[in-house]
Amino acid sequence: MNPKVLKTISAFRTSLSSTGSPAVRANRNLAFRTLSIASVLRLQPQRSQSALGLDTTYRPRCRHRSRSSIRPVSTNALPHHRGPVFRFIYRTLAYTGGFILVSGGLVLAFFIYDASTYREDLTFSDIPVSVSALSPKRGGPKNLPIADVLVDDDDCQEMQDQRDKPKLVILGSGWGSVALLKTLNPADYHVTVVSPVNYFLFTPMLPSATVGTLELRSLVEPVRRIVQRVRGHFLKAEAEEIEFSEKLLEVSQVDSKGERRHFYLPYDKLVIGVGSTSNPHGVKGLENCHFLKSIDDARLIQNAVLENLENACLPTTSDEERRRLLSFVVSGGGPTGVEFAAELFDMLNEDLGRSFPKILRNEISVHVIQSREHILNTYDEALSKYAEAKFAHDQVEVLTNSRVKEVRPDKILFSQNDGNGETVNKELPMGFCLWSTGVAQTDFCKRIADKLDVQNNRHALETDTHLRLNGAPLGTVYAIGDCSTVQNNIADHLIHFLRGKAWEKGDDPEKMEIAFNDWRSVAQRVKKRFPQASDHLRRLDKLFEQYDKDKSGTLDFAELRELLIQIDSKLTSLPATAQRAHQQGQYLGRKLNKIAQAAPGMRANEVDYGDLDDAVYKAFDYKHLGSLAYIGNAAVFDINGMNFSGGLVAVYFDGLEQEGIVWKRSDELLIDDTLYLEFIQSLQMSDYTKGVVATILSHAPCPYKNIATHN
Repeated sequence: MNPKVLKTISAFRTSLSSTGSPAVRANRNLAFRTLSIASVLRLQPQRSQSALGLDTTYRPRCRHRSRSSIRPVSTNALPHHRGPVFRFIYRTLAYTGGFILVSGGLVLAFFIYDASTYREDLTFSDIPVSVSALSPKRGGPKNLPIADVLVDDDDCQEMQDQRDKPKLVILGSGWGSVALLKTLNPADYHVTVVSPVNYFLFTPMLPSATVGTLELRSLVEPVRRIVQRVRGHFLKAEAEEIEFSEKLLEVSQVDSKGERRHFYLPYDKLVIGVGSTSNPHGVKGLENCHFLKSIDDARLIQNAVLENLENACLPTTSDEERRRLLSFVVSGGGPTGVEFAAELFDMLNEDLGRSFPKILRNEISVHVIQSREHILNTYDEALSKYAEAKFAHDQVEVLTNSRVKEVRPDKILFSQNDGNGETVNKELPMGFCLWSTGVAQTDFCKRIADKLDVQNNRHALETDTHLRLNGAPLGTVYAIGDCSTVQNNIADHLIHFLRGKAWEKGDDPEKMEIAFNDWRSVAQRVKKRFPQASDHLRRLDKLFEQYDKDKSGTLDFAELRELLIQIDSKLTSLPATAQRAHQQGQYLGRKLNKIAQAAPGMRANEVDYGDLDDAVYKAFDYKHLGSLAYIGNAAVFDINGMNFSGGLVAVYFDGLEQEGIVWKRSDELLIDDTLYLEFIQSLQMSDYTKGVVATILSHAPCPYKNIATHN
């Protein structure tokens, strides 16, 4: 070892050996021994070089390394490590203290925020209200008050700016109306919504709400909150009549004294979305049935089912009366009737034994009466048979080829085809009956149809492909949702399609003959005017060859008319579903936005005639997103020939046709419905995607559904 290094270490060790306690001196000696050994090992290669006669003078490789190789020795005592128990207790107390501090800070922040937002000032500034809003002038055919100005037209500057905009009146608060309100651009129209109810109802999930799977409040959303987006107005009233010539809508509402008041509401554009009512089919005794169209109907069904269960538990109830009370009949094998029967059976089979005597489960019976050969007849036949097999496994009786004749308080009378062409009259004791056998026109729609000669459909108001009401002044009245049906009369517009070609050739449209190239041009015009016919106009060459019966290479007027009539026969009415109404509302909202953008240019050019709807926007094209029905811990899904069925579908596909927000409730949930709904609303998704997410969550496993907890 280099003598200078050894001398330095020895001197430093001697200077410190006489200070400190014995324990400290022992630690120092140990450190010095370690340092000496490390120095000897580090300098050992230089001794080997000296033995070979080489230069053995110690030269450090670099100044930086030579300085950093000498490390200071601490004079402090070595630390004493704590045991694992002490460390666990210490960390637990630290985390608990941190949690308490953070929680306390959040609670304090909440109270500070609440105190800062609470308004104690009870003084309000004066709000200007027009005299015309408080005392409207009278007029119209019935000399009624005309509400040209509403009481909240002067609430803010934005509403004052909208007072002179075109008046858009929307009837109803269903799927179509809400989709329209959410699509409209604010400040383009003076919007007024008229509806007898002040909420939007998520109708596809009503069967689940009747048995307590969902809270009723989870299916509704205030209409006024939706109307605020377009700074519109809402009137809780009913539409009575339409004066088309004067653009006046007669409205009635019940005042605080219980008297019905009538008044007129002027409009520039009117949208009818009043929905439909249940179809009675001429059956007697429907006052003994329950319906499922509104939130009040669901509440009445809840109370009726619970009342039957309670009465069946009484000791004075006979066996025969108990079996009648526990006999539940569903008249109608469509999606609503099937889903209600499945939800009711789930509740009676899975949850009844938790709160009621077990004997009730053995005497419960659920029956579905269907007039067609299969239930869910609008679905693929394989899915209908799967649903029937599932109901048979669950002991839900399905009575097909049966027609109800009369409904009495204690039984239902019906006739059934026995399969041999003979009709057998039967009766079924029942304590509860749900009537779900299709839709029919409301009284308001019937009065409108009677005023218009071209309205020949008894079930719905007929519109063209731009959703304009047939027979009404062009571009002023529209109809969407279940109250309407799109008329696909392609053959009746044949002369309209041929007029352009006839004008080019100078021929009479009824006498001209068209070649294949002309037929392609006509087919394009048909697709543009009637989008639903596009699927039937794919192979134009085959259609041309098929209907060119004289093989002349051309189609005359009669042959072309026969071709279009054949396409007419293949087109079916659009389904009366929520997704159809939703798409129509979105379509109409986008088109009205386009019309509002084009209006200034038309006024500048003094253009107030022509088909403005067709000029600014395309015709309505319905996109079917599939049909789904829940059948009891399973589901069937049908979309464009693709069929799904089974339990997984009930979990992952039960939201595909729903376009709203739902949530399953149980006593073990810690999150309130309102918080959940606000979370779903805050997601940057379309309404369709929100429906998928929320409905999947609504079918998550739930400990129990207790109908007894619902009033």
